[in-house]
Amino acid sequence: MAQKRIVSGIRPTGKMHLGHLHGALLNWKRLQEGYKCFFFIADWHALTSEYAHPGIIRESTYDMLLDWLSIGLDPEKCTFFIQSRIKEHAELNLIFSMITPLAWLERNPTYKEQLRELSQKNVQTYGFLGYPVLQAADILMYKASGVPVGEDQAPHVELTREIARRFNHLYGEVFTVPDTLLTPTSRLLGIDRRKMSKSYNNAIFLTDTDEEIDERVGRMITDPQRARRNDPGDPDVCNVFSIHQIYSDPEIVKNINMECRSSDIGCVECKKKMADSLKKGLEPIRARRKELELDMKKVRDIIEDGNSRAMAIARETMKEVKEAVKI
Repeated sequence: MAQKRIVSGIRPTGKMHLGHLHGALLNWKRLQEGYKCFFFIADWHALTSEYAHPGIIRESTYDMLLDWLSIGLDPEKCTFFIQSRIKEHAELNLIFSMITPLAWLERNPTYKEQLRELSQKNVQTYGFLGYPVLQAADILMYKASGVPVGEDQAPHVELTREIARRFNHLYGEVFTVPDTLLTPTSRLLGIDRRKMSKSYNNAIFLTDTDEEIDERVGRMITDPQRARRNDPGDPDVCNVFSIHQIYSDPEIVKNINMECRSSDIGCVECKKKMADSLKKGLEPIRARRKELELDMKKVRDIIEDGNSRAMAIARETMKEVKEAVKI
């Protein structure tokens, strides 16, 4: 039986961080063993927020691919491509925009949330409102059976399902209606206890040096109720402990859990132990990345091969779409 397809993408708007790793990439790595995966660099989507400073998009494109390969995503199992290289995405987006009611976009629960999150930028644009329609084109182009996303993106996938059903009702059964594959929620917050995000400047990046990791971990907010060294802490509400649970040896985690509650260890020492574990855990990823950086031709070849594979499928899909729409 043929493998089912899944599609997902990330916007190239800066360096990748621990939130990306545990919120998406490690799940992608797991899914590549059972699905035919299409993972794309969403540069057109990045323009919705970075249209005034597009240089960051080009700078981030290959950086992102390096990170994907470094964590173990396999080009033999996955098709990697750059969204803007497949012009058919724009064509399908245009057709979908003709049949998508404006009310569907305006009631999208993530729209107003993102307006607030990006309040420092003017994103009240046609493209930003229509972001989910382009996302539907990205997904439906490859007739994906599933889309791995976090809970915040689930409404966009539901809108994709609605657009697929509406198109099929109007023009015939062309598109697969994809399922939402919810990614396990990352427990990791930013160093200020908000969502880890480049825009909040609160992230620990995969490419950080040892010194940068030490500095960022040193600034992390721990248990807000623990005001003094002798106060007992609660590891269950401490973001430093969340990272310990992922990267530290079980015995260290056990000891930190007990010593924090009894105030036998202070936050400074706890952070130092965590930073050491984190650096050790990220070292294989950073080492692999350095190897790849020495052979950028191979990296570019991987994305060009992926672009070609994606383009071939996109052209076939658009042929079907044009026949169905009779244009």
